[in-house]
Amino acid sequence: MINNGTNVVPIPSQFIIAIGASAGGLQEINSFFDHTPLDGVSYVIIQHLSADYKSVMANLVTNHSKLQVLEATENMVVEVNKVYVIPSTNYMTINNGRLLLTEKQKTGTPHLTINTFFNSLADDMGNKAIGVLLSGTGTDGTKGIETIKLEGGMVLVSDPATAEYSEMPANAIKTGLVDYIVEPAKMPAIIEEYVRRKENLKENITINEAEEKIRKDIVDFIKEHYPIDFSDYKPSTILRRIKRRAATKSLKNLESYLDLLKADDTEVKALTQDFLISVTAFFRDKEAFDFVESSVIPDIIKDKTNDDEIKIWIAGCATGEEAYSMAILFKEALDKANKTTDIKIFATDLDNNALSFAKTGFYENSISKNVSTERLNSFFTKQENGYKISEVIRKMLIFANHDLVKNPPYCNMDLISCRNLLIYLNQNLQKKLLTMLQFGLKKDGYLLLGPSENIVEQSPFIEEVNKKWKIYKMLEAQRNVNFDVFSPPVLSGNSVIPAELIKQKTGKKRNDGLNKVLNDALMHEMGNVGVCVDEDNRVVQSFGDTSKYLLPKMFNFDLIELLPKNLSLAYKNACRQVVKTNKKVEINGISIPFNNDETLVNITVIPFKDERNELDLKLVLFNDSSLNEAFKNEGQAFDEKLYASEHINNLEEELNQTRINLQNAYEKLDATNENMQSFNEELLSTNQEMQSTSEEMQSVNEELHSINAEYQSKINELSELNDDLNNYFRSNENGQLFLSKKLALIKFSPSAVKHFNLLDTDLGRPITNISSNLTNQTLEADAKEVIEKGNTITKEVEAINGNWYQMKTMPYIREKNNSIDGAIITFNDITQLKHVQKELDNTNKTLTTINADLDNFVYTASHDLLGPLNNIEQIISMLDEHKAAFTPEINQYHALMQTSVVKFKSLIRDLAVVGKIESQGIDSLPINLLQLIDEIKLSIQSTINNSNAIITTHFDVDAIRFSRKNLRSILYNLINNAIKFRSAERTIQIEISTLIKDGFVLLSISDNGLGIPKEQIGNVFTMYKRIHQDIEGQGLGLYLIKKIVDATGGKVDAESEVGKGSIFHIYFKL
Repeated sequence: MINNGTNVVPIPSQFIIAIGASAGGLQEINSFFDHTPLDGVSYVIIQHLSADYKSVMANLVTNHSKLQVLEATENMVVEVNKVYVIPSTNYMTINNGRLLLTEKQKTGTPHLTINTFFNSLADDMGNKAIGVLLSGTGTDGTKGIETIKLEGGMVLVSDPATAEYSEMPANAIKTGLVDYIVEPAKMPAIIEEYVRRKENLKENITINEAEEKIRKDIVDFIKEHYPIDFSDYKPSTILRRIKRRAATKSLKNLESYLDLLKADDTEVKALTQDFLISVTAFFRDKEAFDFVESSVIPDIIKDKTNDDEIKIWIAGCATGEEAYSMAILFKEALDKANKTTDIKIFATDLDNNALSFAKTGFYENSISKNVSTERLNSFFTKQENGYKISEVIRKMLIFANHDLVKNPPYCNMDLISCRNLLIYLNQNLQKKLLTMLQFGLKKDGYLLLGPSENIVEQSPFIEEVNKKWKIYKMLEAQRNVNFDVFSPPVLSGNSVIPAELIKQKTGKKRNDGLNKVLNDALMHEMGNVGVCVDEDNRVVQSFGDTSKYLLPKMFNFDLIELLPKNLSLAYKNACRQVVKTNKKVEINGISIPFNNDETLVNITVIPFKDERNELDLKLVLFNDSSLNEAFKNEGQAFDEKLYASEHINNLEEELNQTRINLQNAYEKLDATNENMQSFNEELLSTNQEMQSTSEEMQSVNEELHSINAEYQSKINELSELNDDLNNYFRSNENGQLFLSKKLALIKFSPSAVKHFNLLDTDLGRPITNISSNLTNQTLEADAKEVIEKGNTITKEVEAINGNWYQMKTMPYIREKNNSIDGAIITFNDITQLKHVQKELDNTNKTLTTINADLDNFVYTASHDLLGPLNNIEQIISMLDEHKAAFTPEINQYHALMQTSVVKFKSLIRDLAVVGKIESQGIDSLPINLLQLIDEIKLSIQSTINNSNAIITTHFDVDAIRFSRKNLRSILYNLINNAIKFRSAERTIQIEISTLIKDGFVLLSISDNGLGIPKEQIGNVFTMYKRIHQDIEGQGLGLYLIKKIVDATGGKVDAESEVGKGSIFHIYFKL
């Protein structure tokens, strides 16, 4: 007996390899296990299987694996050196090393079984989870590998170029998280090497000096190539991910991995993406979002009016789920409060790939696990493979690239969410970012952190409102943050600060430590402090303590704005002179405020050019007038009124020139404005069309993969059907021809060569051009009529060799639109049937002659018998004269003889009628039914009166073409029988009616008499058959009716129920 594993203790240290596959995956799974030498690990196969059929996957994999293969059961422990297969009817997860099963529900949407298991495997096994994604359609597994990567696991996918269905591997590759893209046969060796090296690279809490140096070198190398600085991220986190990448590349040490980075830009991007894993979910940490919904949001919106604006910042938004979740909560709250306050949500992240995904607003069907059905219906649009966020939510969000480490914060925010980001940063950077986040909040604004994050140094101006979920409220807006907290922002376009520009061109770090110390010492020795500015007067570098001369303005690098009024005026005049002369300019005795007093300072502006970096720079020096009299003697004396006047004149000249330039610009702008507006409208329209087309193409692409799989199945079915059809043709002895609308030969069966001289090369030729072995055939005319009218024509044709065939021509109908697309001609050999029919015709002729002779004999015999019978009747009449002398006994015999003679005479007359039916049937004329029935009623009036019979008529057809004598006999017999076999319990009612039915005139005679038992209804038309023995009769009446009607091509039937009556139906040919 196989142990199901429920009593086995899980092994926490083992690696578990989860293999996800869909369409075309079986062959790749087999290939994977054909090359699997690794022991000491476990395998779990998650294959898309139909829940309608029992899976045989375990049996199929057993043929290719040396390990034991089991179908998973509830609570089964995953053991090493075993393979587990998901049951077809279940979802499967893993918890504490045990497999848990959940029954699939019929939802009408694809079951994302791979994502479900990959997610649980990452949560359960952490960095010992290995995900393998093979052939398949759709996106199942893509979200799962993100979770595996987040926990430090490894991911391999099948090469789309070799996969039978490439969509599933391709979607995984787009995430940028895949470690290896290889054929399944090569995967086991890679996994084995990875596991071996992973065991050798055990993570340690203490980082040795060599590892720390490599970490710094790699971080610096990335910083030089990308505008991303990971210097302040936790060293252990960064080093752990570096080691994992090195292990996936089978490198022996970290030095080799650094060499690989320098040679392979693709690996640099992969490592950077590994540092920036973007994983989130809708309403992640439901309890936290419940608190935000119930407490935070109502407090924010309670005092907002419809004219106000709510500003929210989601820092580190990843793929957008948290940002959209927050938008949904605020939208619901405003709707509930009946407010239309504008909401603006800034969703920022450093990962451009994640931002691009978030902007689409499209998510897989799996979000239904975290988003309620009501919210899905209200804020999403259901599409084939997922859900798209509604426009009303999408327009609330602005997605932007933002580096929290380098860029300034968004300000005046009502709520800032920065969850599960600070845990990756060191304490210094955490403190800096927390200061920035607090700076961005307005009074009574809220800050949301992750559950594992804390404010390092809590300000007295911030209050903790939820300890478990780390939610804080600003009691006072804080703007007194030190200037050094924030790095200069990276601006868009060409507005790059000179320090960054220098860095890009030189590849060296800004403010090299030693150079700065030397420069500051030199300036101090000379009694100067200063700054270096670019041609736009933005500060590039400072020397010494400039706080005496510069105003403390935050986020401002414009020297003119940073200088006090008089110093700014002097600087601007000096700059104009420098521009004109390109020489040093000195201005002395400038009065500026200092320590609640005024002091005199000197300013010197020296132009110079950085030839290496092609930059025009200016060195601006400041010193106190009392400290350096030499400057006073060499430079200009500061005259505030003169400098102000010159400055005003220069400003007026610049203003006039600006006005002229502005006017020219306006004229040019007017000339292009209409074109630009039109062009903009076209772009907007085109953008909407392109967006719609992109969505449609994505949907069509997914549909095409499904259709392709269906078509492949259909092709196989058609191939089998074609084989069946060919074998049918080969075994069928009846010839068949398939013709097009133009009577061209499309296909023919082998037996058709008996009727036409056919070759395979005749396909496509008109059938009229092919010689036939049939005589007097009308094939062309018949085929045209069938194609035109859609009817079927059946004829008998004779072949040259004397054989006979039934030629059946019928339309070739396309089921798709029920249209006629040609004709099918079938030949059935009826030669034997013809011979039998000929013999039967001869026999019928003989029998007809014999029957006629018999009828004549019966008629003649009955006529001859009437003579002697009449004589007997006359003798009995003569005896009546002596009736008085009869004894009672003789009198009884005499009466018996009279009765017998009457019956015998009636029988002879009936026989005579039988003999004359055939010849009298040809005498047919239109007979008025009403007149004929009145005539019959008159002849049996006494019988009708005695029985109180009621006869009614209802005629749709007033006249029937028939022999008058025979029709009278039919009606007479049926009416007389109805009266004769009446019920004593009720008045006899007889109804006679006619109507047209199925090409016949139907004459019906119904009564409410005794009725006929069901078991005898079939015998009523038999000669001498009497149902009611106690009522006088010969049993010939109904027999005669049937014989009369059959002789003319009609038919008779009856239906009856005992105690209710009978109905007799007579069908007369039209």
